[in-house]
This record gives sequence, C-alpha cells and structure tokens, in this order.
Amino acid sequence: MSRVPLIKPENNDDPVINEMFAWVTEVEGGVPNHFYVEMNFPEHFKAKLAATQVLWQMGEMSMPEIQHVGIAVSQANACQYCTAAFCTLLNYGLGADEDKTKALLTEGSDAIEDPRTRTMVDFALKVNADAHAITDDDIAALRDIGLGDKGIVQLVHLVSDFASYNRLNTALQTDYDYRDMWRAVAFNWTRKEGEAEGDNTRGVR
Repeated sequence: MSRVPLIKPENNDDPVINEMFAWVTEVEGGVPNHFYVEMNFPEHFKAKLAATQVLWQMGEMSMPEIQHVGIAVSQANACQYCTAAFCTLLNYGLGADEDKTKALLTEGSDAIEDPRTRTMVDFALKVNADAHAITDDDIAALRDIGLGDKGIVQLVHLVSDFASYNRLNTALQTDYDYRDMWRAVAFNWTRKEGEAEGDNTRGVR
C-alpha cells in the first residue's frame, strides 16, 4: 500500500495537469498511480513533468532510445514500478514488440540489436552505477554513434531523472498498477498471499 495517499481529483480544473493526464492515458492506457502519488505535491509535479517532457522531446535521442534507457536504469535500481511503466511506454505507447521488450529485461543490453541504442544503454548503466567510473573513451563512444554535446548532456540527465522516479516509487511504495507480467519477467516476481494484483488490462492493446 502506498505510503502517501493517492490523490485522485474528481474535478481538476488545472489545464496543465489535465493535459498530463490525457497524455499518459494515450501512451499507457490510463493514469498510473505514480501520477496520483505526485499529486500530493502538485506544484512540483507540474515542474518535474515539464522537465521530463523537455528531456524526452527536445534532445538528440529518439523516444524508443529514451525508454530503453528508462527500463535498464529502473531495473538496475530494482524499481518494479518504473520498470513496468517504461516497458508499457515502449511496448504499448510506442508499439515495440513485446517479446523484444521482455528480452531486454532478461538479457540486458545484449538483447538490443541497434548498436546506437545499446551504446547509450551501456553508458547509462555505467553512469547509474558509478559516475566516477566514466572515462574519456566512454564519451568518445557516444560521439561515435552520433551524439553531440547536447545529446550527451541529455543522456546523463535522463539517468538522473529516471533514478529520481525510481527512488520516489520505491521509497513510497506506490501501489503497483501495471501488468504483473512485467515484474515477473524483470524480477522473477510471484504474487504472495494477500498481495494485490496489478492492473492486467491497462497497457494491453
């Protein structure tokens, strides 16, 4: 059970939040509980999501590349909630093959066929694990796949952005409301007695 209330406003008159709810419904099939946790601090919620939108839309990386990074970082940080969220975005929102998305969870970056995406994911995982370990050769590898200075900064910020969502949803135990299949594949999860099911319909075409 979430450690803070899930704020589900019946009559929300904030156009910014309504726009966010409409967008996430389109790409995930409904409004996830994460958004309702964020509604405990709506002022920050709007600013945070606006910053995420900039990272996702105004850099050098494509949306599928960004979601691959989100999945890999979230799984590395053991966040079941975010891992499932970004799998849903990649699979449901962007139309990626479900089996390939599962392979990313079980095989890691080795499952990524595109060298550019694989390089980004490997770099992101290294930053997430230990930013001090990044070398000039790592940066050169990003330039070799076509990232410029803007894209390199974008990628590092994405790691931090995804990790911040990981911490929020893990620390506050956001009620899981994605398909149970994603956490089963990513973390060998099995339902315990009395544990609630995820939403097995949202994110299914």
